[in-house]
Amino acid sequence: MAKITFIDFSGTARTVDAESGSTVMEAAIRNNIPGIEAECGGACACATCHVYVEEDWRAKTGEPSPMEEDMLDFGYDVRPNSRLSCQIKVSDDLDGLVVRTPEKQA
Repeated sequence: MAKITFIDFSGTARTVDAESGSTVMEAAIRNNIPGIEAECGGACACATCHVYVEEDWRAKTGEPSPMEEDMLDFGYDVRPNSRLSCQIKVSDDLDGLVVRTPEKQA
């Protein structure tokens, strides 16, 4: 189990428990986190679960795969720290992870 903090565009932070083996997107959906739409259900076929990974966590969450990078091309305001939350697997190493949601999803 890991605690993940989602900070929305207005600065409101919400911390949730996420099960190891699930994804950051699944934790967001289970906890009704605003700003995570997840239209494709986690299949890496859209960019509606786009998040910005806080700099301190980028090494632990890893870099996007080529397929994820292709989907991020459809995201809104993509930055170097952009990831699709459906592609970030939760593990105990991610306890305390902080991600931000963009102003809107694509």
